[in-house]
Amino acid sequence: MNRREFLKMGGMSVMALVLGGCGLSSLTGSSSNGQAANSAASGVAASSSGTVAAGGKTLVVYYSATGRTERVAKVIAKERQADIMKLVPNPDYTEADLDYNDKSSRVSREHDDASLRDKIQLQKAVPDNWASYDTIFLGYPIWWSIAAWPVDAFVKANDFTGKNVVTFATAGISPLGNSGKLLAEMAGGKGNWQDGTCFTGSLDDAKVQEWVRSLNLAK
Repeated sequence: MNRREFLKMGGMSVMALVLGGCGLSSLTGSSSNGQAANSAASGVAASSSGTVAAGGKTLVVYYSATGRTERVAKVIAKERQADIMKLVPNPDYTEADLDYNDKSSRVSREHDDASLRDKIQLQKAVPDNWASYDTIFLGYPIWWSIAAWPVDAFVKANDFTGKNVVTFATAGISPLGNSGKLLAEMAGGKGNWQDGTCFTGSLDDAKVQEWVRSLNLAK
């Protein structure tokens, strides 16, 4: 199992895991109307439409385990002429750490014991000139139907008051699900959080650009 295969967990059986308390139904998420499966063919999953208030500077913040989320983040940053910041865990995950088939791997242990996720640290958690940004794009791979938990450390370290936050993710076939809402709750209700989209299957830069433009944000 290599690191790239970790983000292809969408092929696993829905019966592999049932997560009840937060409404997360399986390792990869589920869709009652088949929308996730249809989106996989087009390279982009369902997103909420609407406009995010514009103004000030834009920052794209992302965590990427295999490079897929990083690719999307760079397209967004270029399209928005935005600054960009990569979240790097300290220590970072190794290929063995990301082997979800190994019950003793780091990611499996962190999944099973939420207290271990609280101990995750980032090489840098607070962006430079944080106060100057009005719009934040926050990206991550989907792990077990939620945002990859290194992102949690970033959310907890920053005050999102007065900021517009748009989440985006990458996955095999999983939808964005409740991942963005859970991060908004983690932020203590501060900021204007909007569910973005989950880019699935083969990545298409044009699809990313199309989505960013659909948000009607002024540059």
